[in-house]
Amino acid sequence: MIDRYLDAIWMEKGLSDLTLAAYRKDLSQLAEFLQGNLEHAQTPALQAFLAHRFAQGASARSSARQLSCYRGFFAWLVREGFRRDDPVATISSPKLGRPLPKSLTEADVEALLAAPALDEPVGLRDKAMLELLYATGLRVSELVGLALSEINLRQGVVRVMGKGSKERLVPLGRAAIEWLQRYLKEARPDLLKGQSEVVFPSNRGEQMTRQTFWYRVKHWAKVAGISKPLSPHTLRHAFATHLINHGADLRVVQLLLGHSDLSTTQIYTHIARERMKQLHGLHHPRG
Repeated sequence: MIDRYLDAIWMEKGLSDLTLAAYRKDLSQLAEFLQGNLEHAQTPALQAFLAHRFAQGASARSSARQLSCYRGFFAWLVREGFRRDDPVATISSPKLGRPLPKSLTEADVEALLAAPALDEPVGLRDKAMLELLYATGLRVSELVGLALSEINLRQGVVRVMGKGSKERLVPLGRAAIEWLQRYLKEARPDLLKGQSEVVFPSNRGEQMTRQTFWYRVKHWAKVAGISKPLSPHTLRHAFATHLINHGADLRVVQLLLGHSDLSTTQIYTHIARERMKQLHGLHHPRG
């Protein structure tokens, strides 16, 4: 039944493999808790599962995400005639705050970009990846999946296939172009083990995983002396925050990030306001 549901929403919404995998995991966890009786689940059993997850330390945001998945699944069961009632209809979503994304200062970013060792192909690859990530605000999954045909250095743009198979063009910037040119000429041929369209191959000459790149980011952050907590989206958040701090229009940032809803991008205006408050308190004589 989970397979049928995922096939249906893939056809309807064109969801990415990562999103479908997350839905499968959420539904499989619930099915395991219910001992396989997923499609006949009742409201008390669902509430018991959510309470069980909460007792295990699941956050309100995680619970809300899972509940959203279950709403879609049981609504589909009702729509397709597999059951008459929707057991999730009476369950309220947990209230969520809107946490500000963790970001780096411009000095932090400069230190991180300067950290990779450039005397070896892997270091030059990582340098180009970090420069590209900060210049474009790509998601890590978009970065590691980039193909040569999606980068146009002459025009200075990268073509990205984002969430929901939505395509966008993002400018690269002078520094990213220069490092990409050097990497493609000096390092990429040494990393390839055969013919490949992948821009940033792993040491094995294959497409790098998100986890591998995240490990590399943490390694260079340690070299740079950055002790702040990082996430896979740290440079994406820094890209958006620094653009807005320097006066970029919110809708432009929305297009560059590939957000379908402007409200998702608006979180960065809060970061900019917090930054202004800090600067005022630091520099104003009566701050």
